[in-house]
Amino acid sequence: MILGIDPAAPTPAYEQIRNQVVAAIADGSLRPGTRLPTVRQLAGDLGLAANTVARAFRELETEGHVATRGRNGTVVLAPRHEAVGDEVVAAALLLARAAQRHDVDLSAAIGILRQAW
Repeated sequence: MILGIDPAAPTPAYEQIRNQVVAAIADGSLRPGTRLPTVRQLAGDLGLAANTVARAFRELETEGHVATRGRNGTVVLAPRHEAVGDEVVAAALLLARAAQRHDVDLSAAIGILRQAW
C-alpha cells in the first residue's frame, strides 16, 4: 500500500490517510482481509507523528472500513454498503454528489450529516 501526504494541502494528514485508504478499498486495490502497516511503521514511512496515523486508523475503524485486532494488526473489512439497505446507499450518493456540486469538501459534508443525525 502506497500512501502519500501533501503537507501543503488544506486537508489534515490524518484525513488524507483516511481518504486514501477508503479510496483503495473502494477501487479494490485494498481487499478485505488485507493487513495494514502498523501505526508506528506507517508514521515512520510518512514522517508523521504516531498519533496522527492512530487517529486515521480510529476513524477508519469507526466508519467500519477496518478492524483492529490487537497483536494481529489492523485489517480491511468488506465494504459496509453490502450490509446496509439500498435507501441508505442512495442517500449517501445523493449527499456526496450535491456536496461536490456545491464545492463542499468531505469534512464539511460529514459535519452536515452529523448535524442532521
